[in-house]
Amino acid sequence: MKISVTFRNNEGEKGHKDYAAEKINKLNKYLDTPAEAHIILSMEKFRSIVEVNFSTNGWNINAKEKDKDMRLAIDKCIDKIEKQIKKQKEKVRERKPISIRHGKDKTERLDETEDLSANRVVETRKIILKPMSLDEAVMELEETKAAFVIYRDSSSEKVSVVYRRDDGQYGLMETKS
Repeated sequence: MKISVTFRNNEGEKGHKDYAAEKINKLNKYLDTPAEAHIILSMEKFRSIVEVNFSTNGWNINAKEKDKDMRLAIDKCIDKIEKQIKKQKEKVRERKPISIRHGKDKTERLDETEDLSANRVVETRKIILKPMSLDEAVMELEETKAAFVIYRDSSSEKVSVVYRRDDGQYGLMETKS
C-alpha cells in the first residue's frame, strides 16, 4: 500500500506519522488490490484534524475527523474508512456474479456459455428412491442443505420431488405414471 502523510499548519511529530501509517496498513486485510492512501494531519487551535483520502480498485473513500488528541482523531478516521470498505465489499459481493468476482475474464465466460449451448451431460448420478411420506421428505429437506429431495411416495408409489422455493416455502412435483 502506498501511503503519504502530509502535515498542515505544523511541523508534526514523527510518532503521529508512524501511528497513522501503522493504522492504515491494517486495512490491507480487506483489500484484494493495491491501494493508495493520502493522510493529512493538521492542527487548528486546540483541535487535531485528520483527513484520509483512500483509493483502491476504482473506489475513492474519504473521511475527516476532529478531536482534541491526534491519535483519537486518527483512530476515528480509520474506523470510518474501514466501515466504508466493508460496506463497499458487501455491495460487490451482493451484485456481481461469482465469475466476475473471482477474476475470470470474458473469454473464460464465453467458453462456459459455449459449453452450455452444446447440451452435454457432465455428471450422472444414480440414486435409490426411498419410500416416504410427504412430511418425512420435508423433514429430510429441512435437515440437509439440499435444494430438493427425490423420493417414492409411500401411499401412491409415485416418484415425487419436494424442493425449497425462493420464498422459504416448499414445492411438490409429482409424476403421473
